[in-house]
This record gives sequence, structure tokens and C-alpha cells, in this order.
Amino acid sequence: MGNPEGARAQHEQRRGPVVRRKDQMQPGTTDQHLLDTHGATDWVHEDPFRVMRIQSEFVEGFGALAELPPAISVFGSARTPKDSAEYEAGVQIGRGLVEAGFAVITGGGPGAMEAANKGATEAGGVSVGLGIELPFEQGLNPYVNIGVDFRYFFVRKTMFVKYASGFVVLPGGLGTLDELFEALTLVQTKKVTRFPIVLFGTEYWQGLVDWVTHTLIAQGKAAERDLELFHITDDIDEAIALVTKEAGA
Repeated sequence: MGNPEGARAQHEQRRGPVVRRKDQMQPGTTDQHLLDTHGATDWVHEDPFRVMRIQSEFVEGFGALAELPPAISVFGSARTPKDSAEYEAGVQIGRGLVEAGFAVITGGGPGAMEAANKGATEAGGVSVGLGIELPFEQGLNPYVNIGVDFRYFFVRKTMFVKYASGFVVLPGGLGTLDELFEALTLVQTKKVTRFPIVLFGTEYWQGLVDWVTHTLIAQGKAAERDLELFHITDDIDEAIALVTKEAGA
């Protein structure tokens, strides 16, 4: 009758959890490919290797931030001028959050992010910057005292939410809007709980709030109760009180 196991082995290849059969089988063994230093390097640009990079970014981020005290993520434009009222508000918000017992997390770049990190550092607090690899290199601002650089936006965004108890959102551009709406979605869908979101700057944000009210909600694309997912204010003390009180400080 022969050996069916042996026959199957000729047409089946197992590499860890992966099974390859017939024309999908590959020559050699995994160890052989690992130890053979003379070969094509295309594999470093392929998806399996990218998965390892993604995993390593999560591990590095979790390891760097696991022992943070309660924290608030502060978002805002990288283009905010240093001599502007918005920049000064960012400094005061960063300082106020530290004085309220929180670490400050930003995207680590210039502008509003730098302002919040500056206020946190000058107040003697933990000032975190989560940088991102971009075509136009920014680098971490000098007021960051714990910094992690990421390749992947979605890994970085996970860190913003996982290690923060709330968001303060200063005037910003597309990146700030992306982070804001992701946070709103996570709260709306109850993927996170006890997560206050404060928009700072009524003049800047009111148009967006009006659009949500008169277009999204009016057309049934969102519920009126979704307006309760965030607060809007021009008062620095109120912003800090709202985000820290709801966060359970």
C-alpha cells in the first residue's frame, strides 16, 4: 500500500504555522535562508518583515510608556508660530496639566506640540513626544524628555490613546483633525471609556461644530447626543479642569 505519509510529505512543506503545497513549495529551509548571507535583500521590503517592524514598534512604545503617570495628549498644528497667542496657550496648558498631576503627550514636533511640551518641562513634569517618520523631517522638539519615533501612523495613534486619559485639541490641520475624529469615534463606539475631549479655541473650532450640528446631525448621519462627546472653550483653566476632572485626576 506504500507510505501515504511519505507521499504527502513530498507534496507538502511546513514552515512554522504556514503550509505550502504543490507549486507553492519553496526550496530550502527557514534556517538555511536565515543563515545564508548571500542572497537577495528584497525580503526586507515585503509584508512579513513589515509585520515584524510593526510588532517591534508596539513593543518599544509599550515598554517606553508603560510606567507613565496619568497623562493627557495635546494635539495641535506643527505650524503654530512661536510668537503667537496659540503657542502661549499651548505652553500654559502644558504647564497646567503638569500642575494638575498629569504627564503631557504630544506628537513631539514643533508649533503647538512644542508649546505643550515646553510648558510641561518648565513645570517639572513628564513631557512625552511621539514622533513620526515623514518625508519632511521634523525631529523631536527640545522640550521632550521621553521620546519615541514611529514609522507607522496607526501604531503611534494607538499610543496616544492607550497612555492618555483625555485629549486637549488646539487649532491644527489635517493631522489634528485625524486624531480628533479618531478619538471621537472611539468614544462614540465605546472602544474607550472616561475619555474627555476638549477643543481649545472657539473661533477656530466653531465652524466645524456648526457643520457637525447642521449637516451631520441634521441629515441623520450622527446623533444629537454626539455633541456631548466633546467640550469647546477659550479658557485655559476650564480646559484643564474639564479634561482632568473627567479623567478622574
